Amino acid sequence: MAGPSGGPWGGGGNSGGGNNGGGNNGGDDGRGNRGGGRRPDDNGGPQIPEIDELMKKGQDQLRVLMGGRGGGTGQNGTGGGGGPQFGRGTVLLGLVIAAVLWAAASFYTVKPEEQSVELFLGAEYRVANSGLQFAPWPLVTYEKLPVTREQNIDIGVGGRGSEAGLMLTGDENIVDIDFQVVWNINDPTKYLFNLADPRQTIGAVSESAMREIIAQSRLAPVLNRDRGVIASRLEELIQSTLDSYNSGVNIIRVNFDKADPPQQVIDSFREVQAAEQQRDRLEKEADAYAARVLAEARGQAAQTLEEAEGYRARVVNEAEGEASRFSAVLGEYQKAPEVTRKRLYLEAMEDVLGDIDKIILDDQVGGGQGIVPYLPLNELRRSQSGGQ
Repeated sequence: MAGPSGGPWGGGGNSGGGNNGGGNNGGDDGRGNRGGGRRPDDNGGPQIPEIDELMKKGQDQLRVLMGGRGGGTGQNGTGGGGGPQFGRGTVLLGLVIAAVLWAAASFYTVKPEEQSVELFLGAEYRVANSGLQFAPWPLVTYEKLPVTREQNIDIGVGGRGSEAGLMLTGDENIVDIDFQVVWNINDPTKYLFNLADPRQTIGAVSESAMREIIAQSRLAPVLNRDRGVIASRLEELIQSTLDSYNSGVNIIRVNFDKADPPQQVIDSFREVQAAEQQRDRLEKEADAYAARVLAEARGQAAQTLEEAEGYRARVVNEAEGEASRFSAVLGEYQKAPEVTRKRLYLEAMEDVLGDIDKIILDDQVGGGQGIVPYLPLNELRRSQSGGQ
């Protein structure tokens, strides 16, 4: 139990000369106050220890925890002992911590969509697949790469008039093209060691290949029907160029998004396109009219030829018939000339006089002035038949 003048920390009171508080610190400081790291309360209450005393006690406890010996208190209350001392437990604890840190740096996990390239002292060592892998640090380091993930590079995208999308066609027109290259990694070792900046390299190769293809094409097919053909050629050209670099990159597809004239002339270009479409329409209408008229003319010509052939056949047949009839009459004439001559005369007169109105004059009646009425029997027959 402390004296009536002592605090709870065993410090000395205000009486002079006592060494109860801790050696020299318990003496007079020349200003009428006792030392010992304590400050009397203004109301005469217990004294509070100084901060440096608390720090010393904490250091002593830390030495004990680290396997050393506590500082202790000497005969005069001063701290004893030297610096911190490390025992066997401290060394073992340090080794365990170092081993844990080394294992954490050496073991790593590769995701299913990744592959890792392990480097032994900076040189290629092996390629590891997905799962838990071990690379003893610091001799072996690793680089993980997403080999199955599709990556995109957009060229000419990001506003009309971009210089990357402006290209010159084979017929000296400018076209603004937006396209996208989709790729992934098929050989992580080549990809890691042969390309300093893979994305920049792929972008530059893609733009160069597209400019080469567009320079060999005309504007109209690029804008209309040849986009699929150009995309296929572009994919093959990019892949062959990257393969020549041993890049380890695989081009999956090329998306040909847009091909338009530059923004500054797009209105005029649309007017030209409309005029060309109207020209094509009028040409098609003219071709259709020409085909129709030509078909009608050909049909009429064929009809005329057929009529001529029919007339020719009819005339030839009639001539042949007349010739055959004349030959038959000639044979009959040779057999009976008088009868045949009279018959021919009568038939000829019938043909001449058969269709005309006739008046017969008989010179034997009335001194040649008599008129013999002609009785048309055929008309009489027609009138009789009509009256009945």
